[in-house]
Amino acid sequence: MIQPGDLMHKRFVAGVVAVWLGSVAPAGAAQDIARTYRDDADRLIDAALADSAAYGRLTELVDRFGPRFSGSANLEHAIDWILGQMQDDGLQNVHGEPVMVPHWVRGRESVELLEPRRRALPMLGLGGSIGTPPEGIEGPVLVVRSFEELHERADDARGKIVLYAPTWVNYGVNVRYRRNGAIEAARVGAIGSLIASAAAYSIQTPHTGGMAYDPDVPRIPHAALTTEDAAMLLRMQERGQRIYLRMTMAARTLPDVESRNVVAEIVGREHPEEVVVLGGHIDSWDVGQGAMDDGGGSVAAWEAVRLMAKLGLQPRRTVRVVLWTNEENGLAGGRGYLAAHRDEVEHHVLAMESDGGVFKPRGFGFGGSDAAFAIVQEIGTLLQRIESGTLTRGGGGADIGPLMRQGVPGMGLQVDESRYFWFHHTDGDTIDKLDPEEMARCVATMAVMAYVVADLPDPLPRN
Repeated sequence: MIQPGDLMHKRFVAGVVAVWLGSVAPAGAAQDIARTYRDDADRLIDAALADSAAYGRLTELVDRFGPRFSGSANLEHAIDWILGQMQDDGLQNVHGEPVMVPHWVRGRESVELLEPRRRALPMLGLGGSIGTPPEGIEGPVLVVRSFEELHERADDARGKIVLYAPTWVNYGVNVRYRRNGAIEAARVGAIGSLIASAAAYSIQTPHTGGMAYDPDVPRIPHAALTTEDAAMLLRMQERGQRIYLRMTMAARTLPDVESRNVVAEIVGREHPEEVVVLGGHIDSWDVGQGAMDDGGGSVAAWEAVRLMAKLGLQPRRTVRVVLWTNEENGLAGGRGYLAAHRDEVEHHVLAMESDGGVFKPRGFGFGGSDAAFAIVQEIGTLLQRIESGTLTRGGGGADIGPLMRQGVPGMGLQVDESRYFWFHHTDGDTIDKLDPEEMARCVATMAVMAYVVADLPDPLPRN
């Protein structure tokens, strides 16, 4: 990071403040950006909307390789294919950067309701969970709506399988039961734990995801049921019926294995050492196809850079697309990227991430200085024709988080997420849930923002 005492930095910030900051010159600044970059922005938008190339490439990726879980052959074969395709696209400095990633294996698994009637319950083990003994575990069930209720009924929970069936609020609230449910259930002596999937809508589709253990608390198996079945079991309990089930999981954690972050560039024509990085995470959970989460974001970023190269747009700074590995169950890719490029961090001008599905884009959430925010807001005016130029405060992403904590401005693509958590982390995350035109708009939005930031006369100010 540039130090405050750096003379060049002081001059740069002074110049930025004079031109961009405050209410004196925003209209003129917007006109300058519009006048300078309108033609290039329109070319990128037109190229992105001309066909469904991005959707077609994503379709091939997910159909060829399916889910791409960390530690799997699917992921590594997909990375090999992507590297070859990027070479064919004519991108520069195409390579994989080694990263060690965790290797959790699901194995065979099931939950069977034994009382008050027999029924196989759709379920998915949660990533990182231990398995059960081969014969499974059996026990009565205690259904609770919250951690508070669990601890109020701690005596009732001992020796039972706890099921969390909270009212849906939002993902941020409900995902707590996935993350910490096994810890809290084990604290009160439960032998296993289940959650209602963190989802607003379901057609008997369980949702997987990461979970945690506490080294000071016994580890118990942890899995997700569908929201429908969790609600049914809650109703049974409220009627006073005895609920008894069997839970079987062959899950295990193997030693870490090597994976790779995928990297490709358009090298800057004037300041190649300065970098705008954009991307998504190429790994997914081991169910569905990982089309939304996050094959779509990865391919959209890749396509944005490919279109720049195709159109002969070489910005002043380097534009680098990175497809991070292991976002889903470890974040090793984001940390590994920072470790591999630590000497370059002060020259990272912007980090951009797409990890919310490639639905209709609205704009970006931005994390950075007020002066930089004013600039990206003006760049957003170039996206008004496709209604994706809204910039809001607060944004970023899990994989660019390590860079942002080092002071790099960051932004996350914002889209219409109304259907995202219907399919997130499920067997339903498949290509048919996405729309080619909406994905093309995501490509255009990322391409315009990344290109203009990379080509501005001065880098985005950090302070």
